Amino acid sequence: MTESGRIAILFDIDGTLLTTGGAGAAAWRLAFDELYGVRADIGRFTDAGMTDPEVGRLTFEHVIGREPNTRELARLLARRNHYMRETVAESKQYAVLPGVTELLPRLGDEGFLLGVTTGNVEAAAHIKLARADLNHYFCFGGYGSDSTDRLELTRRALERAAILAGQELDREQALVVGDTPHDVNAANGAGAVSVGVATGHFGKQDLKRAGADYVLGSLEEDLPL
Repeated sequence: MTESGRIAILFDIDGTLLTTGGAGAAAWRLAFDELYGVRADIGRFTDAGMTDPEVGRLTFEHVIGREPNTRELARLLARRNHYMRETVAESKQYAVLPGVTELLPRLGDEGFLLGVTTGNVEAAAHIKLARADLNHYFCFGGYGSDSTDRLELTRRALERAAILAGQELDREQALVVGDTPHDVNAANGAGAVSVGVATGHFGKQDLKRAGADYVLGSLEEDLPL
C-alpha cells in the first residue's frame, strides 16, 4: 500500500543533533601529528558541512603540500577514527542540542522513519552519537563514506529510506534537517523538504538565503510534519 504524508526524517549530526565541543578537530590534529608530525588545524582550510574525505584531503594538501594518495588518505581516516573515540569521550563541551532528547523518541513513537545524513564517515558518525546513546533512534543514513559529495550522500540516504518504506518517496514525504547551507542545498537537490536549524555556525537568515523551505531556531520548535 502506498502511503502519503511525511514518512522519513533525516538529520545532520554536528550542529544539528549535538556538538562534540571540538572533538572532531582534535582527532584530526592527533592523526596528522602521529602520521606526519604536523598538528593540523582543519578550521583553517575547510568549512562546516564538508564531508570527512574532503576535510582530510584539503587539509593534507595545505599542510603537506600535495594531494594524498589513496593509501595515505585511508590511513589518515583510520587514525582519525581511532582518536575520535577518546576525543569524544573526553570532551568537556560535548552536548546534545536543545530539544533533541525529547524529539527523537516522540518521532519514533509516531511512526516516522528516522535517519542521518552527515559528512562524517559512518564509523565517526556512530562514535559521536554513541556518547549520548542516540544511535538506536536511527535505522538508516547517508554518510561521508558513501560519497564525498553532500548531495549524493543525501540521495543515498533517501534511497535507503525508500527501501525501508517499501515505496518511492516524493519530495513532500521526506524532511532533511541540518544547520548549514550545505545541508539545505543537498536536501533541495536530492528532492526532499529542507529544514534549516540555526543551532550551528549559521543564523536563520543564512539558511533562508540558502533556500531552506523552513527555518527553525532550534529543535525545541515544531518540525513541519
